[in-house]
Amino acid sequence: MSEIPKLDLEKTESDIIDFIQAKVNEAKCDGIVVGLSGGIDSTLIAYLACKALGKDNVFGAIMPSTTTPTEDKIHGIEIAQILGIDYKEIGIDSILNEFLSLTQLEEDSLAIGNLKARIRMSIIYYYANAKNYLVCGTGNKSEILIGYFTKYGDGACDMEPIGDLYKTDVFKLSEYLNIPKEVLTKPPRAGLWANQTDEDEIGMSYELLDQILYLYTEKDMKNTQIAEKLDISADDIDMIINKINRSRHKSKVPESPQKTIM
Repeated sequence: MSEIPKLDLEKTESDIIDFIQAKVNEAKCDGIVVGLSGGIDSTLIAYLACKALGKDNVFGAIMPSTTTPTEDKIHGIEIAQILGIDYKEIGIDSILNEFLSLTQLEEDSLAIGNLKARIRMSIIYYYANAKNYLVCGTGNKSEILIGYFTKYGDGACDMEPIGDLYKTDVFKLSEYLNIPKEVLTKPPRAGLWANQTDEDEIGMSYELLDQILYLYTEKDMKNTQIAEKLDISADDIDMIINKINRSRHKSKVPESPQKTIM
């Protein structure tokens, strides 16, 4: 049985809608841009953004590469069409290949995956600047806590409306909002390289990850207590805690040494 408190879905939806409206108004902007990957996080954001701002003030950027599963690109387009928002599909392979040809470094799958995320970030911010829009992030609490995002890539945004929702909360809110079943049921994946899935890369299911994160970050339980409570190996707990510790820099403003005054 889940230890994570049950989400008040109606209130959560209302709070996120209010949050999006407030951030756009504070910045005196006209709307938001969201990268539509075809996955559950960006789909949920698009639905909530349309409720908050109206479909005419939401722009979707669909940015596939050769490693993007075809159904993800199709789902991204379908979501934009269902919601009736303006969108643009831009393939990023030509930009990626030009960069790789200029740097002439030995190819590294992780570095290339991160570069793809940063190329997408640049495109999204270009549209945001041109339209006087804000960039809406699609990060959830589970991924933010363990650093499962690209710094200055998909982690670069002006707001994170679902940043306090665990991934399992994202699924529950998405079901509540009647997001298409084909988006809800497919495995979460970033599509940064072939056959990649989030849970394989993280090393466990989101359901288990969220239990560990909740008990460690919100209930302040020790490694051994969590392992005993969830009946899993202490090594699994340590793996997640190490991810949290190693990735703290991703969520911080770059630091500077303090100046000395005479």
